[in-house]
Amino acid sequence: MKTITPEEVLEKLDANEDLHIVDVREDEEVANGIIPGAIHIPLGQIPERMAELDQNTSYIFVCHAGGRSFSACSYLDGLGYDVTNMEGGMSSWEGELEF
Repeated sequence: MKTITPEEVLEKLDANEDLHIVDVREDEEVANGIIPGAIHIPLGQIPERMAELDQNTSYIFVCHAGGRSFSACSYLDGLGYDVTNMEGGMSSWEGELEF
C-alpha cells in the first residue's frame, strides 16, 4: 500500500497540486479541524458511501494517527481504488486547518 507523510501532503498543497483527501475520523474529531478541501467520510460509512469516490481518482486517506485510514485504504485498495495512507495522521499534521 502506498503511503505519504504529512509533510509531503503539505508540500503538495503548498505547490497547489490538486489533491483529493478523505478524512475518515468521527464527526467530533473533525470538529477540531480538517485539512482544507478534504472531504469527510467516517470510516464506518466507507462501504455505503464509496460510490462518492471515483475509481479513476487518486485519494489520500487521513485519520488521527494512521490506523483507521490504513483500514480504509486496505479495503478500497482491494476494490481497485487508487489510495494512499497519510502516515501519522492528523496528530502529525502541522499545516492549516479548516473548521
